Amino acid sequence: MTDFPRSPLRHPVLDHPTRAFVDRHACPPSGHGPDLEQARLDFVRLQGEDGPPDEQDTSTEWFALPGGPTGHVRVKVVKPAGSVGEIPVVLFLHGLGWVLGDAGTHERLVRAFALGTDAAVVFVEYERAPEVQYPVAIEQCYAVAKWICEQGGEIGLDGSRMAAVGDSAGGNLVAALTLLAKERGGVRLLQQVLLCPITDADFDTPSYQRFARGYFLGRETMRWFWDQYLPDARQRSEATASPLQATLEQLTGLPPALVVTSEADVLRDEGEAYAAKLRAAGVAVVSMRYHGTIHGFMVLDPLRNTDAARAALTQALDTVHVALHRHRG
Repeated sequence: MTDFPRSPLRHPVLDHPTRAFVDRHACPPSGHGPDLEQARLDFVRLQGEDGPPDEQDTSTEWFALPGGPTGHVRVKVVKPAGSVGEIPVVLFLHGLGWVLGDAGTHERLVRAFALGTDAAVVFVEYERAPEVQYPVAIEQCYAVAKWICEQGGEIGLDGSRMAAVGDSAGGNLVAALTLLAKERGGVRLLQQVLLCPITDADFDTPSYQRFARGYFLGRETMRWFWDQYLPDARQRSEATASPLQATLEQLTGLPPALVVTSEADVLRDEGEAYAAKLRAAGVAVVSMRYHGTIHGFMVLDPLRNTDAARAALTQALDTVHVALHRHRG
C-alpha cells in the first residue's frame, strides 16, 4: 500500500483518465507551434475522436440574427426533439481562448444542456480573435440575447426564461454579458453558469505560478490568447474584459451564479476570486472546485466520462433546470 504524506501533496493527484490524457496531449498551441488554422483543426479532431454523437433526440436549426458590430450573428438552436411552442433558453457562449472552438467542438455539451434542462440551447457563433478583437464578441453576444428577449418567440424561444452558460473564455463573455445587461437593460437572465472562467488578465496568481507549464493549459498559452483577443494591455482592466475588476456596485444585482473551477488549472484562483466578489456584492453564488482534474474537463470529449465531468455536468444541468422551470408546473 502506498503511504501518502500527512502534509498537502506537492502536485495534484489527477484521476487516471485525466492523467493519461495529459500525458498524451500538450498545451494548446500558443503561437510557437502550428499555425492558427491548424490549431483550430487539431482541436476539432481532438473532440471528434469518438465520432459524431447521435442527434436523433434533438433538432437543430441555424439562424443569422440581426445586430452587433458586424450586422448579424450566426446561431445554432438545438431543441429537444418534439418541442412545441415557446420553450426556455440556454444561451451558450463557447470558450477556447476567444480563438478556437465552434459549434462542432461543443456539440456534445450543447446537446446535454438541451436535453438536461428541457430548453432550447442557442449556441452563439461569435466571430473569433484575432480576425476580430475585443469587444466585438461581447457585443455580438449581447445583440443575440437582446433579440431573444424581444423577438425570440418568432422561433419558439421564451426570452423571459433565459440562462447563460459559458466555459473558459465563454465564461468571460457570460460575465461581461451580465454587466452589459445591467448597464443597458433589454436582457434579463435568470442564471449564469461559469465553467472554469477567465475573469482577469493577471498571470501571477498562485494557481498561475503553480501550473505555469500547464496541465493542458499553461501561462504562455493564456498570454497568447489574451494577445489575440485584446492586445492593448491597458484595456484589459475594463470590467467587460476582466470581470474581476468590476466594482461591487457594478456586480450588485447580477443574476445568481454557479462558478465551477478545477484544481489543476491556471484559471482556478481568478474564477474563485470572482465568485467571492459576486458573493460580496450580494449575488447568490454557488462555487465548486473539482479536484483531480484540469481546465476544460467538462468540455473535453475524452474526459466526458470522468467522475468530475459527470458530477459537474449534473450540477450545472440541475442548476439551470431549476432556474428555468421553478415557476412552471
